[in-house]
Amino acid sequence: MDSPGYNCFVDRNKMDASIQDLGPKELNCTELQELKQLARQGYWAQSHALRGKVYQRLIRDIPCRTVTPDASVYSDIVGKIVGKHSSSSLPLPEFVDNTQVPTYCLNTRGEGAVRKILLCIANQFPDISFCPALPAVVALLLHYSIDEAECFEKACRILACNDPSKKLIDQSFLAFESSCMTFGDLVNKYCQAAHKLMVAVSEDVLQVYSDWQRWLFGELPLNYFARVFDVFLVEGYKVLYRVALAILKFFHKVRAGQPLESDNVKQDIRVFVKDIAKTVSPEKLLEKAFAIRLFSRKEIQLLQMANEKALKQKGITVKQKSVSLSKRQFVHLAVHAENFRSEIVSVKEMRDIWSWIPERFALCQPLLLFSSLQHGYSLTRFYFQCEGHEPTLLLIKTTQKEVCGAYLSTDWSERNKFGGKLGFFGTGECFVFRLQPEVQRYEWVVIKHPELTRPTSFKSSETAAAPSLLSHSVSSDPADRLSPFLAARHFNLPSKTESMFMAGGNDCLIIGGGGGQALYIDGDLNRGRTGHCDTFNNQPLCSENFLISAVEAWGFQDPDTQ
Repeated sequence: MDSPGYNCFVDRNKMDASIQDLGPKELNCTELQELKQLARQGYWAQSHALRGKVYQRLIRDIPCRTVTPDASVYSDIVGKIVGKHSSSSLPLPEFVDNTQVPTYCLNTRGEGAVRKILLCIANQFPDISFCPALPAVVALLLHYSIDEAECFEKACRILACNDPSKKLIDQSFLAFESSCMTFGDLVNKYCQAAHKLMVAVSEDVLQVYSDWQRWLFGELPLNYFARVFDVFLVEGYKVLYRVALAILKFFHKVRAGQPLESDNVKQDIRVFVKDIAKTVSPEKLLEKAFAIRLFSRKEIQLLQMANEKALKQKGITVKQKSVSLSKRQFVHLAVHAENFRSEIVSVKEMRDIWSWIPERFALCQPLLLFSSLQHGYSLTRFYFQCEGHEPTLLLIKTTQKEVCGAYLSTDWSERNKFGGKLGFFGTGECFVFRLQPEVQRYEWVVIKHPELTRPTSFKSSETAAAPSLLSHSVSSDPADRLSPFLAARHFNLPSKTESMFMAGGNDCLIIGGGGGQALYIDGDLNRGRTGHCDTFNNQPLCSENFLISAVEAWGFQDPDTQ
C-alpha cells in the first residue's frame, strides 16, 4: 500500500487485520469545535493517510519552547547515542520506569526504532524524570511518520508544550502520582458504584487507580488507543481521565456480581482492557467517556494542584521518584482497628467514610479532636478543639441510634471572619451522609448537576458566585489553599443557596442551606434537625427533629507526623 501509515516499521499483515484504510482523504476543518466533533466521531480513524496528515497538523500547532529538538537534531545525535548496539538490545531510559514497549503492530525494526527514539529523547530532555506513557506515544506516532527522525520531532513537540492551559503528558513522578490521586478523586465522584466495588475487593485501592495510565498507554488495543489519541491531540489531558473512567464503568458493569478471575483486581482490569473488544467498540467507549459530565479543565487543574501540594508536603518531589506507589498505605487500611475508638461508628463504618474523602487525605489516620462524652456538650468547646484542623469529619448519633454526619473541607476558625454573625464558608468538597439505618452520601448539588453553572476563570472577581458569603473564605491564589477544588468562587451559580456549605455561630452550627438545612445543631449539642437543602439536594439524614446522644469531630493526621 502507498499510504504513509504502512511503512517499513509496520507488520503489514497485522495492520491490515487491525484497521482498514477506507476513510476520507482530506480534512478542511479549521474551527476547534468542529474539529472536536470530527475527532470524537472518528472522521479520520479509517484513513491512515488522513490520520497522518491530521497528526502532523495538530502536533505542528502545539505551542512549544523556543528551542525544541527537530528531525535534524535526531539525525545528528542518534549515531552517537546508539553506537554499535543492536536496536533490539538497547536499554530503555530510566524515566519510562521499566514500562514494556507496546508492539502496536510494529515489526522488529519498528520496536527497535522506538527504543532509539526514546534514548534520543532522554538525551535532549534531561528534565524528564518519570514518563511511563512515552513508549506508547512513540510507538503510535511511528505509524504516522515517514522515518524515525520525524517521529522523534513529533514526540519532542508534545513533550515541549509550554501552554500552561494545555497539559499533555506527565513528565515527573510528582505529576504522575498527583494524576493518579486526581483520578482516584474523579472515580470517587463520578463512578461511585465502581469505587465501592474497588474498595470492597481490593486490598490496595490506591494501587488500582495508580494503574489508570497503563490502561490507556499500553493495555488498550491499537485501534482503541489511536481513537483516544485522536481526541487527546485536539482536547488535551482531560480526555484521558474521561476514557479511563469509562473503562472502569464498563469493567464494573461486566464484573459486578461476578467473582473476579483472580485475587488481584489490578490484574483483572488489565486483562479486561486488553480484551475490551469483547465488551465494547471504540465508538461506544468514547461515547461513554463523553457522557460523563465533568467540570472544566480548570477545575481538574485545581484538583491536580491540591494533590501536588499535598505530596510536596509529604516530601515527595521529582528527585525522589524512587518513592514507589506500592509503598503507599491503602485507603481502607488507613483506619487501624487496634488504635481506633469511637462511641459512634465502628472500624468498618469509618473505613467506608474514609473511602469517600479526597485522595490527598486518604493516607492520613483519623484523629479524634472532640467527643461530647469526653469534652462535654458544648459548642464552644467543639470549636476550641477543632480550630486549626482542616478538613474535619463530624459524626452524630441520635438517641434513636441513628448515625449521620458531614465531611467539612474548611477550618472552623473561618467562622470568626464574620464578626460574630452567622455566615457560610467552605468548598464543594463538603458532603453529608447517613450510616444508620442505611448508608447514603449526598455531595454538592453541582457535582451531579453541572448544568446549574458554568466555570469561571481562576481570577474571577468576587462577584462571581455568592460574593457576600464566600469572598472572604478563600485565598485569591488557589494554590494557597489545601482544598481549592470546587471553591464556589470559580462558578457562576444561580443563587447563593447552592454554596451554603458550613456555618458556625455561638448558638448553633449549620451544614448546608437553601430551602432548609442538611444539619442544624444547637449550642448545647443536645438537639438538632435535618431536612432537604439546596446545597446537597439531600433527603433528611435521620429523624427530622432529633435528640443527640453523642457528637464527635475527627481530624486527619499525617502518618509521618505520628
